[in-house]
Amino acid sequence: MNLKLAIPALILAILFGCSKNDYTKYVDPNIGSVSTLLTTKNPTVHRPHSMVRVFPVTEPGLNDRYLSDKIYGFAINMPAYRMGKVSEIMPVHGEVYADRKLNAAVYDHDLEEVHPWYHQVILEEPEILAAWTTTEQAVLYRFEFSTPDSNSIVLRTKNNAKIEINQNTIAGWEEFQGSKQFFHGEFDQSVQGTGIIKNGVINPNETSVNGNSVAAYVEFEKLAAPVELRFGISFISEEQAKENLISQAANKSFDEIKDISCQIWKDNIGQIEVKGGTERQKRIFYTSLYRTKVRMVDISEDGRYYSGYDKELHQSANRPFFVDDWLWDTFRSSHPLGMILDPEREGDMVQSYTSMYEQDGWMPGFPQFYGDFPAMIGFHSAALVWDTYQKGEREFNVGKAYEGLKKNAMKATMLPWRVGPMCVLDTFYLENGWYPALAENEPEPVAMVHGFEKRQAVALTLEHSYDDWCLAQLAKALNKTEDYNYFMGRSQNYRNVFNAETGFMSPRKANGEWVADFDPQLSGGIGSRMYFAENNAWPWSFNVMHDIYGLIDLMGGNKAFVERLDRLFNQPTNISKWQFMGQFPDATGLNGMFPAGNEPSFHIPYLYNYAGQPWKTQRRIREIMDMWFDDAPLGLPGDEDGGALCAWYVFSGMGFYPVTPGTGLYAIGSPFFEEVKIHLPADKTFVVKANKCTKANKYIQSARLNGQSINRPWIKHTEIMNGGVLELEMGNRPNKNWGTDTSWYKKEIAKLNRN
Repeated sequence: MNLKLAIPALILAILFGCSKNDYTKYVDPNIGSVSTLLTTKNPTVHRPHSMVRVFPVTEPGLNDRYLSDKIYGFAINMPAYRMGKVSEIMPVHGEVYADRKLNAAVYDHDLEEVHPWYHQVILEEPEILAAWTTTEQAVLYRFEFSTPDSNSIVLRTKNNAKIEINQNTIAGWEEFQGSKQFFHGEFDQSVQGTGIIKNGVINPNETSVNGNSVAAYVEFEKLAAPVELRFGISFISEEQAKENLISQAANKSFDEIKDISCQIWKDNIGQIEVKGGTERQKRIFYTSLYRTKVRMVDISEDGRYYSGYDKELHQSANRPFFVDDWLWDTFRSSHPLGMILDPEREGDMVQSYTSMYEQDGWMPGFPQFYGDFPAMIGFHSAALVWDTYQKGEREFNVGKAYEGLKKNAMKATMLPWRVGPMCVLDTFYLENGWYPALAENEPEPVAMVHGFEKRQAVALTLEHSYDDWCLAQLAKALNKTEDYNYFMGRSQNYRNVFNAETGFMSPRKANGEWVADFDPQLSGGIGSRMYFAENNAWPWSFNVMHDIYGLIDLMGGNKAFVERLDRLFNQPTNISKWQFMGQFPDATGLNGMFPAGNEPSFHIPYLYNYAGQPWKTQRRIREIMDMWFDDAPLGLPGDEDGGALCAWYVFSGMGFYPVTPGTGLYAIGSPFFEEVKIHLPADKTFVVKANKCTKANKYIQSARLNGQSINRPWIKHTEIMNGGVLELEMGNRPNKNWGTDTSWYKKEIAKLNRN
C-alpha cells in the first residue's frame, strides 16, 4: 500500500462519498469522545438499533478515547451497560505478541475517516490501512498491508471463550454474565499459519483454544490484495452466526455493504431536515440524532431470539425483540423522540419489556442481553409504558405489562442499584409515604443497601411519586378504579419530603423528623447519595414532573417559583469549585447549581413556562445549547447515556421538549433553526418555522399553529403527529405578553386526569 496515495484518496472519500448532499455529512462520531469529567462516547459504526457495534479500542484506562494515539484493536460491543466488548480484532505486521500492548499501533485523527456506517484509519507504524463497515449482525473488516509477507490478524477475547480456526474460518463464542455471544468469521485470503495465546503463552500452529482471555491468530504470506474478514455474530449459536453472515453479506462486496449502510443512515438522519442555523449547530444536532439511534438493540435473528431473562430460545413471530436500554436516562427524552419518529418501534420495545417480565418475573429497568442490570433508581418502565400507550401506540400486551408494573410497585425493592424483592425500607415506604433517611454519620443497619450508592432516600421518593402517577394513569385507562385511586395517592408522596421551612426537598428520618443540619448543597456525601442521586437538593427540588403546579404551590406560587429557578441558575458553590466537582462529578455543565449534563435536570429550564414567564425558558435553552454543547471531541456537557442527553439537544434544537412524559404535551422553547421539517409516519410532516431566527433573536414574539394564532407555550403530541406547521415570529427582546396564561395547560392536565 502506498500511504502517500491513500491519504488524498481518503480526503476525496470524505468530500465526495455517500455523505454528499445529505444530512449525514454533519454527523461526526468523534464528538463526545473527550469527557468533561466522567464517561465518553465511542465513534461507533453500526446500523440503527442493530446488534453489531464496532469501534477502535484505544489506550486502556484513558477514558478520553480521542486523546489516545494508539489503537489496540477493533471491538464488537455487546448490548451491555458500559461493558462487554468481545471479539477484538487487530491486524499485525511482524511478530504477534501475547501482550496486546506490544501490537498496538499509532494512528492520527487527521488521517481518519469516520461515519456511522464506515470507519477507516491508518495504523502508521506497521503501515496498515484498516477499514470496517457493518450490517445488523455482521461486520466486514478490510486490512491493506504495506508489504505482502509476515502479516497476521489476531482475535483476542476478554472473558471465558472458545476459538477454533479451520482453514479460512474462525469461529467460537465468548461468555458474559452467563450468556454467550457466538461468532463465525471468514477470511477471503488463504491462511498460511495459525497460533493461539493462552495464559500469556504463544503456541504456534495450534488451531483451538478455550479459557479466560484467550486469543488466536492467523498468518498470511505473499498477499497481493487487502485481506477481508467477514464476521457474523449471534446470541443463539455458531451456526446462526454463520447464517447471519451469509444472509446479510453473501454475494455483496465490502463497498456494496458500505453503500447500503450509508443509505440506511441517510434515510434515518434525513427524517429531520433543517434550514438555517450555523454549520456548528448542524453538526451537533445531527450527531446527536445519530446517538439516539444506538439503543435499544434488536437481537431477533430469523424469527427467533435468545433471552437472557430465562436463558431460553424464543420464537419472535417476526416481531423484533429489543434489549439494551438505560431507562433512568431514556424515558425522559430518547423514548419520547422515538414516539415521534418511529412509534411502531417503540411499541415493539414495550412488548419486549413485557416479554422480559413474563420470562423473569420482574419488569426490568436497564435490560441487557444477559438480563436486567441493577442500575440507578425508579421503576421508569411505568413511564415508558404509559407514555407509549397514552400517545396511541398500543400494539403490545398492555394487560400483562400492567401486571408487571404493579408487581414492581408493590413487591420490588426501590433501593438504588438493586433488583429483587422488597426490604424493610420499602415496607416503610408503602406504610408511611417517604423513604427513610439516616443522619449523615449514622451507620447503615440494612445490609441490602449498596455501600457506595447509599439510600438516595429523597430522590427515591420523588422518582417513585412520578412513576406511581404514570401507573395510576394506566390503571384508569384500563378501568382499574381502585388501583387508580391508590397510585394517585402515592403520587403525592413527594410532598412528604418537602421541608416548608427551608423550601427544599429534604431527608426525613423514620421517626418523621427532618435530618438535622441538612445542607441542600453539600450534605449526603459523594453525589449526595445518602439523600439524592448524583446531585444535590438544588436541582432535585424541581423533580416533580407530574404535578408541577402542586410543586409551584409548595414553593409559594409563581413569583416565588420563578425566583427559585433564577437562583438555581445563579447559585455559587459554597466551597471551591474544584472541591465541589470532586464531590459531585456528575454536576457537569454546571450553571449555578443547574447541571446541564445530568438527566434529572433536563426539564428544569422549561419550567418557566409553567409559571407564566416562558421568555426565561427561551433564554435559558439557547444559553445551554450554545454554552455546553460543541462540535468537537469535548462536545457533550455530561454522560451521554442511551441517547438521552443527545435527545434533549435534538428536541431543544427543534424548539420543544417533553417535560412530563405521559401527558402528551411538549413545552415550547426556542429553536435555533429557521425551519425544522419532521417526516412522520403515514407520509405526514410537521414543520417548525422560526422567522427572523438568529443568535440574538431567541425570543418568541407570536405563534401560529396551522395558520391560527396561539398564545400558549405548549403543543400537543397529536398536533405534531397529525402534521402541520408551527410558525414562530422571533425577536431580540422578550414579549412578556406571549404565552403567560397557564390556564390552557391546566385544562389539558385536568382533562387527562378526568378521562
